[in-house]
Formats: sequence, C-alpha cells, structure tokens
Amino acid sequence: MTETHNFGSPITCHAWNKDSTELAISPNSNEVHLYKREGNKYQPTEVLSQHDLRVMSIDWAPKSNRIVTCAADRNAYVWTLSDNKWKPTLVLLRTNRAATCVKWSPYENKFAVGSGARLIAICYFEKENDWWVSKHIKKPVRSTVTSVDWHPNNLILACGSTDFKTRIFSAYIKEVDEKTEPTPWGSKIQMGHMLAEFSNSDQGGG
Repeated sequence: MTETHNFGSPITCHAWNKDSTELAISPNSNEVHLYKREGNKYQPTEVLSQHDLRVMSIDWAPKSNRIVTCAADRNAYVWTLSDNKWKPTLVLLRTNRAATCVKWSPYENKFAVGSGARLIAICYFEKENDWWVSKHIKKPVRSTVTSVDWHPNNLILACGSTDFKTRIFSAYIKEVDEKTEPTPWGSKIQMGHMLAEFSNSDQGGG
C-alpha cells in the first residue's frame, strides 16, 4: 500500500528507524528534521542542526538507534539519543571535499563515508580517546564516490563512483573487527585492498 506524505520542501535524503515509526529527512539544507508517526501522520519532534552546509546523506542504525549524517561541509556526525535529546559527536573524516554518502555496517561498529575527494572513509569508534576516527580507501578511485553498501559479513564494501566504476574493497578494521573468516576473495584481506572492479560506459552499457 502506497502512502503520500507532504513535508513542505524538497528532500535531499532520508532514513527510517528500525520499525519505520520515525523518519529523518533533510529539506535540502544543513538541517535534519526528525518526525514520529502518530496515527496516519508524521509529526515533527526535533531538528538536528550541527552541519554548516547541505546534508547529503543520512543512515539510521536499527540496532543501536544511532543516526549518522554527512554533508557538503566535509563533516560527519554520529547522533545518540540521550535524555530524549539527540547529541552529536563529530567524526574525524580528514577529507577536503564534500561527504556525499554514508552507510552503517551490518554490525554497526563502523560506517563508510563516500567523498568528493576520491576516497572512502571507514569510520570507527576509538574508545581510548572517546571519538570517531577514520581510515581511508583511496586507490584506485578516480572520481566522486556517490554510493556505498556493505556485505553482510561486515568486512567487504561496495562503492559506486562517477568514473563509471563499481569497486569492491576490503574494509577490515583490526581495531574493531574480529579475526577475518575465509571469503570468496581469499582468507586474508587487508584494509583498502580492492577485490573486484566492474566498468560501465558513459553511454550506460557494460
């Protein structure tokens, strides 16, 4: 069954919570608006306004209930619900171009951020310093990363970019991941190692 809801502005990106009772959208601005379903409508609950420029992507972790956002201001934030208020934590992306897409890993102990800087930041929480840090996957990405998605094993990442390539990388982080199990690409895969590459022409063919 299709439902139609009008939020009064263009929507750049959105994400649902675990059971679709809550919704996060960015109305083509630096803000993220949160809504909660009440009856047949979604009512506004909070506005997240830590970013300086337009929010490009949102992901809502179903298990930990954390929200991650990234924006054209080159930053990402992890939002945690505390005392009924969402509290932001800055992520050290270390990128000099807009952050374009973000996705939690299946185990929710890390996430991937695509960037216009021709790299992917694999971000994880560093307990010793109580912040989110990142490691970069750079080569052989040659253009803006526009989409990322995880393999269910939490170790392998697919990314699409505007150089007409889809690539598969190892996103193993020894600080948070357990010992790797054998995969179709081998038993030992190092962080950032490219496992496969698929091409597409600028005319849309293979």
